Amino acid sequence: MPASFKALIVVLAIATVTFRLAKPVALRFSSERNFSRRRTVWLLLTVTAFLSPSFWLFALVAVPLLMWGGRKDTNPVAFYLLLLQVIPQISIDIPVVGMNKLFTMDMYRLLSFCVLIPTAWRLRRSKDGAAATSGFGVMDIFLLAYGALTIVLYVPADLPGHVILPDSFTNTLRRAFLFCVDVYVLYFVVSRACSSRAAIVEAMAAFCLSCALLAPVAVFENLRGWLLYTDMATRWTGDAASGFYTFRGTELRALVTTGGPLVLGYMLAIAFGFWLYLRSHVVSTRTRVTVVIVYWFGLLAAYSRGPWMGAIVIYLTYVTLGPRAFPRLFKAAALMTVVAGTLLASPLGERIISVIPFMGGSVGTDTVFYRQRVAERTWELIKKKPFFGDQLAYQKMEDLRQGGGIIDLVNTYAGVALFYGLVGLFLFLAFMFVALSGVRKVARQLARSDPDLSLLGVTLIGCIVGTLTMIAGCSLIGAYEKMFYALGGLAAAYIHLRQMPQLEPETARSECMQEQH
Repeated sequence: MPASFKALIVVLAIATVTFRLAKPVALRFSSERNFSRRRTVWLLLTVTAFLSPSFWLFALVAVPLLMWGGRKDTNPVAFYLLLLQVIPQISIDIPVVGMNKLFTMDMYRLLSFCVLIPTAWRLRRSKDGAAATSGFGVMDIFLLAYGALTIVLYVPADLPGHVILPDSFTNTLRRAFLFCVDVYVLYFVVSRACSSRAAIVEAMAAFCLSCALLAPVAVFENLRGWLLYTDMATRWTGDAASGFYTFRGTELRALVTTGGPLVLGYMLAIAFGFWLYLRSHVVSTRTRVTVVIVYWFGLLAAYSRGPWMGAIVIYLTYVTLGPRAFPRLFKAAALMTVVAGTLLASPLGERIISVIPFMGGSVGTDTVFYRQRVAERTWELIKKKPFFGDQLAYQKMEDLRQGGGIIDLVNTYAGVALFYGLVGLFLFLAFMFVALSGVRKVARQLARSDPDLSLLGVTLIGCIVGTLTMIAGCSLIGAYEKMFYALGGLAAAYIHLRQMPQLEPETARSECMQEQH
């Protein structure tokens, strides 16, 4: 039996059980029609991806499915977030006559072309289109200004032999087009389509469901030492090196569909943050606790220190800014102490301690030293060209090239400041700091009049602060980038809620259900 077919059986078995167990919870936040349609599309795309010999055959099935599902779904953002990591981000060149390639295509861009862009078009043409586009504000300005800077300042690809591909007007247009496709349309749709409390909550619940599908698969990969999706990447790209295994010590680090342990850990940390709010609308204590355990086992399977710390930051931020902060903070500290003590005393304890340097761990310390060297060199180069950066900085960091042939900046802030200067870093951070400030202001105003909506804002703050913490240890790649801008969109949508009367969560969901029927 081919390895891909065996992997498909395992994935489908885990997904079927997860969907079945998650359905009662998911239906508290979305309609049964939406849930069933999303589940069907997820399963069909998964089966097609495992059985298809090429990405383009997969796309033949995926494109009509995604366009149909995105149009039928009453919350396209929730549909998008559930399918965000249905398959790995495997980039395939689009060939074109007269040039090397038009650009690369992957699952993220399929979702953008088939779900986000049609949704943006419908928002503009709908009766509420004026309202949807009139929300153009400070966050839009900072994001577009940052995008314009990255388009104008050309950073050549880091190619072997210091080969520098020249820039051109066509290449500039390509960068502008891809910024809109990859970044701005995502923020635009999330910030405008999530126009109610129910829509924001449903989008968060869909993301939690997508991560509930990833977590048990991650645990399976870690325990069995078998990465289930790597054969797909090898088959579609023809590159045997694309199906690589990543270890920390002797332990395999789970990837699932995320392309990297750090990305997997990040997604599960954000899902954990969303669940801190969603669990207040779930009656069963066993369910509330079980979901947390599932996410944290997935986090442990990713074996990434940054997301562990990020999840803790999210939790502490949520507790600190929520109601009854001091008693809850004391309770949280006690709970974390008990959980940490239990984990350290369990068979997992030795594995956890081994990767934490300040506890005497030595596994993976080489990455800590590498990050220190990169930070020192990056700061030296930034000081030489502080305002708009050095687009040829890679040529001055050759001694930092790793065995894999890459120079890994492993810090989003350093990467932005190095190539686009402090001006670029300001614009990049201003976008999210405006979001944080606005959400905090609204949440404080609603603390007494609408505690539930206030708590929703606190959750978004926690996830944004956690993200800002985690990107200090990772480049803005894959789901890091998508969720960074999706969180910005959710924050903008939340800020706009104060301009309209809000229904209680259950009432809003009931009315949404009636409209769908």
